[in-house]
Amino acid sequence: MTNDKRASGKIPVTVVTGFLGAGKTTLLRHVLTQPHGRRIAVIVNEFGSLGIDGSLLRSCGIEGCRDEDIVELANGCLCCTVADDFLPTMQALIDRDDPPEHVVIETSGLALPKPLLKAFGWPGIRTRMTVDGVVTLVDGPAFVEGRFADDPEAVAAQRAADPSLDHDNPLVEVFEDQLASADLVVLGKTDLMTSDAVDVAEKAVQEQVARFSSRHVPVLKTSEGRIDASVLLGIGAAAEDDLSARPSSHDGADDHEHDDFDSFVVTVPEQADVSAFVTHLETIAGRFDLLRIKGFVPVAGKARRLAVQGVGTRFRHEFDSPRTAELTEGHLVVIGRHGLDREAIEAALKTQG
Repeated sequence: MTNDKRASGKIPVTVVTGFLGAGKTTLLRHVLTQPHGRRIAVIVNEFGSLGIDGSLLRSCGIEGCRDEDIVELANGCLCCTVADDFLPTMQALIDRDDPPEHVVIETSGLALPKPLLKAFGWPGIRTRMTVDGVVTLVDGPAFVEGRFADDPEAVAAQRAADPSLDHDNPLVEVFEDQLASADLVVLGKTDLMTSDAVDVAEKAVQEQVARFSSRHVPVLKTSEGRIDASVLLGIGAAAEDDLSARPSSHDGADDHEHDDFDSFVVTVPEQADVSAFVTHLETIAGRFDLLRIKGFVPVAGKARRLAVQGVGTRFRHEFDSPRTAELTEGHLVVIGRHGLDREAIEAALKTQG
């Protein structure tokens, strides 16, 4: 692939967004395995104090993927901490002796892309970098299940019973803002769907995107994040120059709070049986209606740590990097809607799976 740095000398930046568990890190790992002929820096921003996604990328074992090229901004959201965290990080990348030739930002699953795009208009950044494109991942199975859409009949019934109720759905807001900013939508996890469900989801996503903008936004289908890097890198959108074509439900707001969601880390003991542990996690996720559980745990007799990734009650797991002597217990990030019973969840997770 040819270098896509522009004649103007600006470093292209690809923003990869998508709701919690959409598959952003999996997509990035796949991109990094492909020969792309350029120095790529990856910025990972997570909601939660434990950096799971950055660790997954650092442990990828890909030749040429240096630890110093994976920059992690944890315990926050880029749309909320642009001045404090993001801008200094970008400036440091630009000022390197060997600056990256392309930057990829994996946003938090709760991030709004538009405030991040606005940051590329800041002095010192605008003349050196450009937003090559915004890639929005959609969790196909979750979309088909209706997680990112309100039930109109149920909302109407609630409103009739109590007109004072606030019916804003934070999942819908974040999801719609991520779609509205997209230059490319990737419908993921299609291997977990029937062909009919994939067709329905693709059409519905296209209709959703068309609601927000007259821009042509392709929708691509994939599984396991397998997309050619040339499709994602080199879109040439210069997204910072057409912000008005990327509407947001938070336009005009002074800030963006995450009060609608809770996140915390739970320490769990070494596990004896992988299958029993994953089943245990599925049960807990369903019982407490959790959005996300992800983390690493040691397993008795295994030389590698077990990485677990859960979206709702759907879980994936694999043994990834070698288990260190310090890894005597596991750590799991739990994310859900505000009001989680943290004490009960912690007690359930600490029970041997």
